[in-house]
Amino acid sequence: MRQTLEFLLYDWLKVQDLGRRERFSEHSRETFDAVLDTCEKIAREKFAPFNRLADTEEPRFDGERVHLPRATHEALTAYVGSGMLAAAQDYEHGGMQLPCVVEMAANCFFSKASVAMGGYAMLTNGNANLLMAHGTDTQRAVFAMNEFSGRWFGTMCLSEPQAGSSLSDVATRAEPDVTDGRDFEADPLGPRYRLTGNKMWISGGEHEITENIVHLVLAKIPGPDGKPQPGTRGISLFIVPKHLVDAQGRLTGERNDVALAGLNHKLGYRGTTNCLLNFGEGRHTPGGRRGAIGYLVGKPGEGLRCMFHMMNEARIGVGLGAVMLGYAGYEASLEYARQRPQGRPMTAAGKDASQPQRPIIEHADVKRMLLAQKSFVEGGLALELFCARLVDEQHTGSADESAAAKQLLEVLIPIAKSWPSEWCLEANSLAIQVLGGYGYTRDFPVEQYWRDNRLNMIHEGTHGIQALDLLGRKVVMDGGKALMALAERISDTAQRAGQVAGLAESANALGAALAAVGGATKKAWATGEPEEALANATPYLQAFGHTVLAWIWLEVVLALEGHAGADCDFAHGKRAAQRYFFAYELPKVQAWLGAVARRESLTREMQDSWF
Repeated sequence: MRQTLEFLLYDWLKVQDLGRRERFSEHSRETFDAVLDTCEKIAREKFAPFNRLADTEEPRFDGERVHLPRATHEALTAYVGSGMLAAAQDYEHGGMQLPCVVEMAANCFFSKASVAMGGYAMLTNGNANLLMAHGTDTQRAVFAMNEFSGRWFGTMCLSEPQAGSSLSDVATRAEPDVTDGRDFEADPLGPRYRLTGNKMWISGGEHEITENIVHLVLAKIPGPDGKPQPGTRGISLFIVPKHLVDAQGRLTGERNDVALAGLNHKLGYRGTTNCLLNFGEGRHTPGGRRGAIGYLVGKPGEGLRCMFHMMNEARIGVGLGAVMLGYAGYEASLEYARQRPQGRPMTAAGKDASQPQRPIIEHADVKRMLLAQKSFVEGGLALELFCARLVDEQHTGSADESAAAKQLLEVLIPIAKSWPSEWCLEANSLAIQVLGGYGYTRDFPVEQYWRDNRLNMIHEGTHGIQALDLLGRKVVMDGGKALMALAERISDTAQRAGQVAGLAESANALGAALAAVGGATKKAWATGEPEEALANATPYLQAFGHTVLAWIWLEVVLALEGHAGADCDFAHGKRAAQRYFFAYELPKVQAWLGAVARRESLTREMQDSWF
C-alpha cells in the first residue's frame, strides 16, 4: 500500500508542491514522509496486532464503568503521542500545519490497522476542529486545546431514538440555566443551559480512556410559549462535558448530568463504544439540581450550520475508512490466493489429476475477484486523496483556486462518502469469496473487515440521503455550475487520454458515460416534480460514482506516463486495474441511468399492501 500511497501523493497529486505555500512553507516531501513513517509504525505495532482483540472483547458496562481492553488505552496513548490529533492545526496551537491530504494519508494506516480503535481519535479531532471554527476564545482554549492534546476526547451527539437521519425531529431541550438567579449568559464558558433528552448511536460516548469526554450536542431552545421551534432552524449546538470544568480547564470535581443508559452492540466497529446517553435524567445533580449543563456554541438556531462546518472532511474520512477496510481485505485475500493450492489447468483433454494443484491466483475467476478489489480500493484511495487535496486548495489556494475547489467538492463529497462505502464493502465480500469456507471463519480477518465496513453506508449520512443530496441539490444548484465544472475536468482528462496509445477507447467510454449522466440529469428533472426526479436518486448516485471513478482511474494511469517505473509490475498493475474498471464496471452506468432518465415510477407507485 505504501508504494501506491506515495505514487498518488507525489507523482499524481504533487503534494510536495504545497510546500511553496506560506502555510506549509516548513514542509517538504521529507517531513511528509516522516509523518507517514511514524503513523505506519504506530499502526503496525500498537493497533493492528489488537484489532481482533478489540472485536472479540467488546466494551462491557458493569453499571458504573465501561471496560475496554488495555490494548485500546495503549494504542490511543501512542496516537496522542504522535501529535496527530492536532496535525492540521497552527503551530501556536501545538499543531504541525499539515495539509489535509497528508493528514488523511497518515490516518489511512490507523483505519487499516483497526478502524474501531482509531475511531475515538477521529471523533475527537472533528469535535475540536468544529470548536476552533465556531467556539469562543475560551471554548477553544478550554475544550478544543485539551482535546488536541489528548487530555480529553470528544463526541458528536446528533441522533435520537426517534430521530435518526431526520434531525428536524430532535426532541432534546435546552433551557437557560437561571439557578439561584444567575445570569445564564455571563458564564465564561458560554451561555449556560440545562439539557434534557436522549441521544442514540453515540460513538465514544462513554469510556475511561481520558479523564473527561466533551460531548457536542444538538438540542432545541424552547420559545416564549415553552415549545421548541419545529424544523431544523430551531436546533442549537452545545458543549456538554462529562465532568464539569472551570474557565482554566480544571476539573471541578462535579459530575455533569450525563449518564450511560446502555451500550449498543453492532455487527462491526465493536471496539468503539456505541451508546445511548441520557441527558438531564437526574442521575447526577450538578449545582444541586437535575439537568445536564451545556454551553452554547455559536448563536441560537445555528446548530446544524456549526455541526456541518467540518462535514466535507468528515465525509472524506468515512470514505477513506471504507477504502482502507477494503484495502485490508484485498491484501489478505491476495496473500491467501498466492499460497492456497487448489485445482488444475483445464486443457482440451480435461484436467490431469496426476499433476500438482496450482495456486488459486492462477485461476481466471480468482484473478477477476482480485482485480475487482484492486480497482475498487486503489481507485477509492485516489478519489479520497484527490478530495482532500481539493480541501487544501479551498483553504490555501488563490481566490480562483479556492472557488474552483469548493465547487468541485460540492458534487464530489456525496461520492467520496458513498462510493467506497458500497464498493469497498463489495471488495470485502469478494475477499471472503476468495478465501472460500475459511473466509467465513474468525481464524481469518476478512469477515471482520466486512462487518466493520458494513457500518459505513450509514455513517455521516446514509446512502439514500447522499443520493438525494446529489441529485436533489448538488447537481442543480446555481444552474448546474458545479456539475458543469466537474464535466469540464472530466472532458479535459478524456481529451488528454485520447492522445495516449492504448487509452483512446477508454477516453471515448468515459466521454460517453459523462454524456449519459448529463442527459439523465436533465431528463430526471424534465417535469420539475421532485418526487419523480428523486425516486431513482440511488441508481443516479451509483452511475455518477462509477463515472467519477472511471475518470479518477484515467487520471492515475496518465500519471504513469513518463514515470520512472512506467514499465514495471507496479505500473502494469495500475493499468490492469484501470482496464478492469472500464471493461467490467463502467458499462453498468447505462443500466442505472435508464431508470433515472425515464423517471421509472415503480418505487413511487408500489403499495404497502403489495409487499
